[in-house]
Amino acid sequence: MYLEHYGLTEAPFRITPHTDFFFSGANRGATLEALLYAITHDEGIVKISGEVGSGKTMLCRVLMERLPSNVVIVYLANPSLSRDDILYALSDELGIELPEHSRSGIVMRALQEKLLELYATGKQVVVLIDEAHAMPMETLEEIRLLSNLESNRHKLLQLVLFGQPELDTTLRRSDMRQLRERITHNFRLEPLIREDITQYLDFRMRAAGYRGPNVFAPAAIKLIAQTSLGLTRRINILADKALLASYAAGTHQVGPKQVRAAIKDSEFSSVQPTGSGFPVGLGWAIGGALVTLAVIGVWNLLAQFKEITSTAKPADQSMAGELLAAPLSAAAPQQTSHGAGQEAQPATDSSPLVTASDKAAPPPATHPISVDKLLADSRLWLATVPDNHWFLQLYTADGRAAPELVERYLSKALKSGLEPAQLRAYRYQKGNLDRYGVIYGDYVSHSDAVTILNTLPDELKRTRPYPRQTVRLKPESNNEPSS
Repeated sequence: MYLEHYGLTEAPFRITPHTDFFFSGANRGATLEALLYAITHDEGIVKISGEVGSGKTMLCRVLMERLPSNVVIVYLANPSLSRDDILYALSDELGIELPEHSRSGIVMRALQEKLLELYATGKQVVVLIDEAHAMPMETLEEIRLLSNLESNRHKLLQLVLFGQPELDTTLRRSDMRQLRERITHNFRLEPLIREDITQYLDFRMRAAGYRGPNVFAPAAIKLIAQTSLGLTRRINILADKALLASYAAGTHQVGPKQVRAAIKDSEFSSVQPTGSGFPVGLGWAIGGALVTLAVIGVWNLLAQFKEITSTAKPADQSMAGELLAAPLSAAAPQQTSHGAGQEAQPATDSSPLVTASDKAAPPPATHPISVDKLLADSRLWLATVPDNHWFLQLYTADGRAAPELVERYLSKALKSGLEPAQLRAYRYQKGNLDRYGVIYGDYVSHSDAVTILNTLPDELKRTRPYPRQTVRLKPESNNEPSS
């Protein structure tokens, strides 16, 4: 519908894998190259894990296209295969004719003979197993036995497992130890951070034929990053609906209003952005020009956008700065919990946790946490925490009143039940102003961070907290914190 409006040759944000739209940023390209090398040069099992919608299937499809011509590819998309069924599936894919009702031992023998035949002609067989986390335990055990098929010098079968983090949990079981030890390469697709999302959106628009200036405004990208949690499938859904809302408004720029319409129309959104002004029952009065729309979901989205354009407040533009160059001295890390978080909106005058009455009232007589002490303690934590850990970005504030606003936020955070030992703060320069950030927790994985994020009180969710990786706060990473 909006293709001609933007000068596109095809839809840029389809959720079905389209290898022409493979984004090589955010280590995706490097992971693909490492996979190609591991598959063509090594003999162990390879595992790729990632959250739902992180791009595993896209990576698998691109991998299939990039493997050399001497590789025979067997792609198994059905994870519910039984132990015997997987042998029959492999035999069928390799063109092996089997007598009816053949026993598993006969099938395994026929499979080995076929693999030896292919190996003699210089062929390498690679089995790509999608959704491996959903495989029954006995089927995973059969995978281990298949990895034992070999000639005098080489393995006859290369196995590649694609799965959600549940696959990692399964492989940590004691009865999976033998299979786990055969996995020689582990790759993980991490969610995209905001800087990556900016590049991702622009890349896909231009891959679809767009030739103009950047369509997505920084404030719109910020909302997409916070709501999608960096998962490419969610990014695609939000971007597609936001483009449709922009088309309905007759504009070529996607701003926060259009993204709010997309968020409202997306069921995966657990927290609505503040200031969106959505009524409970939106009317169907978009205009006679839209009567021809056949899809109810599209109609709803356009209606929501029209309502938003008259009620929503503009979102803050994303801002960046540099960490103050305060020396970081080594120290023992503070007590940690298991989670990490998302970045918060800047604490502007429209912040829902800093009301007009808050600003007019004198500061509390005492504060449970001193901002200066918290900054000092947090620098010590940052000096020792691993780069791949995660935290929750709760809140940011800038300007002369920032320290006071941060103290008030900390007071509210403590009253809501957050652990004082897990609250931290940082400061960096944005132009001539200092910007402060409040963060929470220290988690070993993104999923742990999201788990904690979902348990935050509703009052704290109003600033739209989200997970970030600790490397984003370290000055040497050249990745300045962003609000």
